[in-house]
Amino acid sequence: MEIVKGIEIVDLALWLKKEKTLVIADLHVGFEEALNKQGILLPRFAFNDLIKKLEKILDKTNPETIVIGGDLKHEFGLISEQEWRDSLKVIDLISRYGRIVFVKGNHDKILGPIAKKRSVEFVDKFEVGDVCIMHGNKILETKKKTIIIGHEHPAVCLQQGQRKEVVKCFLKGKWKRKDLIVMPSMNQVTEGTDVLKERKISPFLQKSLKDFEVFVVADKVYDFGKLKDLS
Repeated sequence: MEIVKGIEIVDLALWLKKEKTLVIADLHVGFEEALNKQGILLPRFAFNDLIKKLEKILDKTNPETIVIGGDLKHEFGLISEQEWRDSLKVIDLISRYGRIVFVKGNHDKILGPIAKKRSVEFVDKFEVGDVCIMHGNKILETKKKTIIIGHEHPAVCLQQGQRKEVVKCFLKGKWKRKDLIVMPSMNQVTEGTDVLKERKISPFLQKSLKDFEVFVVADKVYDFGKLKDLS
């Protein structure tokens, strides 16, 4: 489904058709190990699911450039054993398809050694065509017409009778006359932030989001209309 002219939603990723660029965000590799250290016993199945999802998306799009829009890894102040091992596996998988660019996220303060080990570009923002990709934890200047961010992990809670389910979604709206697209997290463990109820953390999203459009990702992509109509 096309979310902005020339930009398609492909599962939890964005495909910039003309630029042959794939954008993914917020993988949070190592999240399971971080939970285990806190005493939360979670089976480590999510990374294999992530790899399968990435392979499917990469095969479908066959990109020349793959941009990871921040938070490849999860831990703030260290690189855990799982992060070292699994981050390199992600890089090695993606590099078979094309050039990789890391956009620095707030969880990526010490991602440098991993990026250096595989000679991956590590930048604050990445601009291609009419698009600027940044993480979204801080506002960076750009003259591009469209901004793509992650960081927020948007989701919405759907309810039918007593049954409730939180599902990942994309948001599309305006920020200072520019198109703003907010990407969901690629991480399979976390559902995300319910944008109908929870406080938003990105400085791009501190004003009313009522006119933002919602695109839910489930067995396919569903256009749910504007956020104000869901609430």
